[in-house]
Amino acid sequence: MEQASRGRKPYYELTSAMVKTGILGYGGGPSVIPLIRYEAVNHYGWMEDEEFGEILALANALPGPIATKIAAYLGYRQKGTPGAIVAVIAHILPSSLAMIALLSVVGYLSSSTVVQGMIAAVVPVVAVMIGLMAYEFAERAVKGLGKPAGFGFFALSLVMLEVIHIHAAIVIIAFLAYGAFHFKAVRRLRGKLGKRGTPDDGKEDGS
Repeated sequence: MEQASRGRKPYYELTSAMVKTGILGYGGGPSVIPLIRYEAVNHYGWMEDEEFGEILALANALPGPIATKIAAYLGYRQKGTPGAIVAVIAHILPSSLAMIALLSVVGYLSSSTVVQGMIAAVVPVVAVMIGLMAYEFAERAVKGLGKPAGFGFFALSLVMLEVIHIHAAIVIIAFLAYGAFHFKAVRRLRGKLGKRGTPDDGKEDGS
């Protein structure tokens, strides 16, 4: 799917995807992530869901707005530095223009009961979108690590974030470091078991 996407019009696709997420993303960076994920994974097929989850974790660990960091990565992945520039501009330009246009009527909008009702209606939708994406990533984590380890890590991260109050970036970096160590250890163990099993298999075949 990725090659087919590149064969079409990558700059148009980047601009279209980032403009849509910039316009429809309400409530800041976290609320935009499900929209960017849909465009990158489901709509244009630029990457697999697992890769998007890894990029999301790395973006959370880096300073700055998360939505623009992911937009820059997607643009760079498709068309290098020019693509990153196009993606970031396309993502922030609609909201920037909207902010400028609404400054003249901000006093009225802040006191309007209609606008307050619209905001109150949108907030649950954003919460459900974020919760659904978190559930899907958690489901993959449990499948990869197993239920005991998966739920154990969920509890550990909750304690680190809410009880000890460790910064989220430090928690993410710690889990990324553990993940790298875990997969290396599993590969070495499988390699050793495979080497031990090879001579025995040969003897069984010979007999």
